Amino acid sequence: MGEEKKSGGCMGWFIVLIVVGAIALALGFTLRNKFHHNDDGDSPVPGPPGPVAQKYGDALKIALQFFDIQKSGKLVNNEISWRGDSGLDDGKEANLDLSKGMYDAGDHMKFGFPMAYTATVLSWAILEYGDQMNKANQLDSAKDSLKWITDYLINAHPEPNVLYIQVGDPDIDHSCWDRPEGMTEKRPLIQINTSTPGTEVAAETAAAMASASLVFKSSDSTYSSSLLKHAKELFTFADKHRGSYSENIPQVQKYYNSTGYGDELLWAASWLYHATKDQTYLDYVVGSNGETYANWGSPTWFSWDDKRPGTQVLLSRVSFFDSKAATDASLKKYKKTAEAVMCGLLPKSPTATSSRTRSGLIWISDWNALQHPVASAFLAVVYSDYMLTSRAQKIQCDSASFSAKDLRKFALSQANYVLGDNPMKMSYLVGYGDKYSQFVHHRGASIPADATTGCKGWQWLESDQPNPNVAMGALVGGPFLNESFVDDRNNSMQTEPSTYNSAAIVGLLSGLVTTSSVATSFT
Repeated sequence: MGEEKKSGGCMGWFIVLIVVGAIALALGFTLRNKFHHNDDGDSPVPGPPGPVAQKYGDALKIALQFFDIQKSGKLVNNEISWRGDSGLDDGKEANLDLSKGMYDAGDHMKFGFPMAYTATVLSWAILEYGDQMNKANQLDSAKDSLKWITDYLINAHPEPNVLYIQVGDPDIDHSCWDRPEGMTEKRPLIQINTSTPGTEVAAETAAAMASASLVFKSSDSTYSSSLLKHAKELFTFADKHRGSYSENIPQVQKYYNSTGYGDELLWAASWLYHATKDQTYLDYVVGSNGETYANWGSPTWFSWDDKRPGTQVLLSRVSFFDSKAATDASLKKYKKTAEAVMCGLLPKSPTATSSRTRSGLIWISDWNALQHPVASAFLAVVYSDYMLTSRAQKIQCDSASFSAKDLRKFALSQANYVLGDNPMKMSYLVGYGDKYSQFVHHRGASIPADATTGCKGWQWLESDQPNPNVAMGALVGGPFLNESFVDDRNNSMQTEPSTYNSAAIVGLLSGLVTTSSVATSFT
């Protein structure tokens, strides 16, 4: 009897140990799936950020530095040794302080249209991947850069129906080669108003303000409310006083010519819906305006001029995470078109675009070639994370289906190409890796900080010596279709960076720097 009792007791403990072990394994497996992407399958992995991938973390830190290089105004905590205060008198002719903001590219222009787009994309990146940025210790830097732009945009909107959209005359500006700190040329202002409307710029600025209001909502509610107030006023102005700024102000056509304003209206309304949850903004995009401007079923390329792909992905967020709104037929069309955009990007999709280099880089244009692949890859990683977080398994591309993992793989391929996995074996992100452009088309980088040039510092443009100052984080224009790159300061189509490209690469790298889910709501 005693032996039998002992045997029964051992057996009981053995069963308990098996159960405990099984629970531990199950818990471990659950936690693994909660916090990390499954490399072997398509299971979603909701949860906080995992370990930082050093490659993308390093690149993100470098990319954000370009915003500091582009800052105008009285600099605060400046860590760029060759930059100083500049543009301090911008706006004075209208009794406004337009000293902040950022210079557009290698010049000293402040173009409101692409600058507002820069702010919108940077806001979006922070809203989707702020936790990831924080894990990489870059969130404060990103928010500081965003606020430097939105401070400018607030000051550029002194009345509900007035928006200053440009500082500087590009013809005058481009007739000089000087440092921003030494500028002496005239910097006239251009405004839009009810007599001279510019719907696309007003709407894009509304999108920037609305998205940024979400970024600052928890940390500075007063500033957030101010941004939202400006966003609402600007959207009303853009919608009620419709007209293209390219048609009404012909001189802007040479640099940032708009192909239409309908996409900006939908983009701005979408951001205002996210910022307010006011149904009227969602009704705006799914009603007659959607029918007129959304171009459902026809994928296009996301850029400073075309916001339709961004709008389609952003509204897909509503379909993924708001079951009540997701039943709307028009909202489904936005999501379906977003999937068509994704299908076009995936190289093995039956509907894959042929607009690629031999090595697989999306390639649309000689000028600023990296704009489209980087912006497209940002949308792809965002959409893939919507799929993961919502546990959506596949998208259908004609006869083939693809997973979130496939989209992330595409995004990685574009990022890796930029960072050096390309036939030139060079990084197109200045300061990353051992080989990158030494002749960036950028005035401040090309002229020694102690040089006195006046307007005519052309010897520094023509110099055959590398730039004396490194434009850290500049994303240069990129390769030709044959994947060659001519590193020449005069070759502006390949060596000139821009702030709006920087916003897209920051978004892309933030999505890749570590794995996690996205928040199901921005509020």
